Amino acid sequence: MGFLNPLVLFGLAAAAIPLIIHLFNFRKPKRVDFSSLAFLRELEKRTMRRVRLKQWLILLLRTLAIACLVLAFARPTKTSVWEGVFGERSPTATALVIDNSLSMTMRDVQGAYLDQAKSLAAAWVEGAQPGDELFLVPTAVQFDAGRMDFVSREAALDAIEELEVLAGAETASAAISRAASLLEGAANPKRDIILINDLQTATFVDSIRAVVPEDIQLTLMPLGERDHENTAVTGVEIASRIIELGRPVELSTTIERFGDSADGYGASVFVEGERVAQTAADLTERTPETIPFTFTPARRGWLRGEVRVEPDEAEWDDVRYFTLNVPQAQRVLVIRGTNARADHVMVALGVAGERGTLDVTQADESNLAALGVDNFDAVVLVGPQDLSSGENAQLERYVDDGGGLLVFPGETPASFNGLLGAIGGGRFDGVVGELDGSSLGGFGGSDLEHPLFEGIFDDASGRPRLESAEVSQAARYVPGGLDESTLIRLAGGTPFLQEVRHGQGSVLVYSVAPDPRWSDFSMRGLFVPLMYRSVVYLASSDPSGTSSLLVGEAGVVRIENVVNSTPLRLVGQEGGEWTPAQRTVPGGVLLDVDESISTPGVYDVMQGEILLSRVAINLDPRESDLATLDPTDAVEQLQEVTGRPVRLLNAAGGAGLAAAQRMQEDRRGFELSSIFLALTLAFLLAEMLVAMQWKRKPAA
Repeated sequence: MGFLNPLVLFGLAAAAIPLIIHLFNFRKPKRVDFSSLAFLRELEKRTMRRVRLKQWLILLLRTLAIACLVLAFARPTKTSVWEGVFGERSPTATALVIDNSLSMTMRDVQGAYLDQAKSLAAAWVEGAQPGDELFLVPTAVQFDAGRMDFVSREAALDAIEELEVLAGAETASAAISRAASLLEGAANPKRDIILINDLQTATFVDSIRAVVPEDIQLTLMPLGERDHENTAVTGVEIASRIIELGRPVELSTTIERFGDSADGYGASVFVEGERVAQTAADLTERTPETIPFTFTPARRGWLRGEVRVEPDEAEWDDVRYFTLNVPQAQRVLVIRGTNARADHVMVALGVAGERGTLDVTQADESNLAALGVDNFDAVVLVGPQDLSSGENAQLERYVDDGGGLLVFPGETPASFNGLLGAIGGGRFDGVVGELDGSSLGGFGGSDLEHPLFEGIFDDASGRPRLESAEVSQAARYVPGGLDESTLIRLAGGTPFLQEVRHGQGSVLVYSVAPDPRWSDFSMRGLFVPLMYRSVVYLASSDPSGTSSLLVGEAGVVRIENVVNSTPLRLVGQEGGEWTPAQRTVPGGVLLDVDESISTPGVYDVMQGEILLSRVAINLDPRESDLATLDPTDAVEQLQEVTGRPVRLLNAAGGAGLAAAQRMQEDRRGFELSSIFLALTLAFLLAEMLVAMQWKRKPAA
């Protein structure tokens, strides 16, 4: 047992006052003998024994009454320890870790979870004593949040009241680690972490160990009395690799039902606010369902898109955002080698240029280094005689950063081997056949499932079909890389069209030159659409933009077409602006998007008043799973990740004030003052009864 007011214990010295008074009353009388009173001596002895017994009993009762009164004012507790001699108790430092993730919008019979958490935290703060340090640690932090430490109860209560539900919350274990770091700077030696959490399974703890010093006491207060069902859009992906105006785009959406039941659900795709596709999906509980959509974009440029399902109790994850870039005129550089023919290539690409879809520039191979390639979406190399090591390095970096390269051999196919080796491809090993010679045969096989052939090479039955070409001479390409594939093969097995993937870009390698002496390929009806599709395929970056970015997580966004050194800005649909850290790289700028964005949506990347790109930022799918842990399991997980004992104080189903009071009692001990006051009154009453019962009787 300890005492909250230990200084009062010095008052126990007052318990000696009745004894001192009693001793002063023991005056020894003068002895006078009377012979006539001798017979009374025996009676006197018996009477004095009774009087002394009464006096000692009254003395004991008075002493006990004074001692109990002093102990009552010392406020004894049954669990607290001696914590000092100044003040009622030693001041404490308490970190209130409050879950304000999206799941805290759920409700039970006690109301919204966040409101319950606020009530518990406020009740705890109300019980704080002067000198206490208070820290407020929400699991989801607003980027411009103010101070988190308070010595004033009023300021702490205001901060608690201003708490809002935010996306991108960290796990409970990560928030505990952050709270422990704050407490390390506290002045008070006694430190507590109070975790108020709804025990959402998916976001409760992570694999990173939370460091909690041994002098910090950890308490868990779980909220919520029932599990919730939820249907969420957890993924969106643009399945089409080549995006063109007026052609269908395939969209793949993942919808998941979290809960104990499943049902049919309606889903819709919106582009620029207009519904462009919809369907109904039969969902199985806790099984992700992939739902395909097809729609045709109505205009060029960067488009905002979203997939929505029917609203439910958790409306915040009923929508998932995506971006779609329908290209404007794509910039293509055609490099013509010495003695090589590029006229057929220019005619084929010129057809698309007349429609405004391609902007084609032609140059001789001697101008390659001067022109550079970073300002073009795709580069076509038609038979250059010699590529320097510097040009090979420039082209390799261009492909690695996402550029597209189309290669036609010339008189010396081996001149490409340095470049092919740099990008991890194979090599040209001489030629087969001869110019204007007899035919080597046509196409022997094709990978018609490749996006390059999507849509435009189908016959009347809808099956893919390629018109074959007659080849007189072909460069012998020997595959050597791990990340390459043959798209069209000649009858003899030699690759006719090979793709080599490198970094973020691709290289398409043809084994014949666009020259009638090599083959009739450039004279066939296949040539124009295949040239156009090859260039568009190579020039197309990820059509889904940066939809993989998540709220509350850092990410890097590559932005091309940056026109000057003016800083780039992220602009939200609600008007908020951010200027992220940015680095210039060949061909573009890298934006370091940090955790400051807490609202999902589509954000414009602006340079001045120019729209360069759009970024989709979505919720972490884990936040959609509302399944909860059993409190005892949650305690075990916390103890495992922190290595510290965890006290469980279940506040579910009870008033916040009562729960906070139980927490205060658990921290400082249950006070026994009322018991000692009752004992004081009992001893005084007993003393009065003894005094009245044993009055001195008159002598007979």
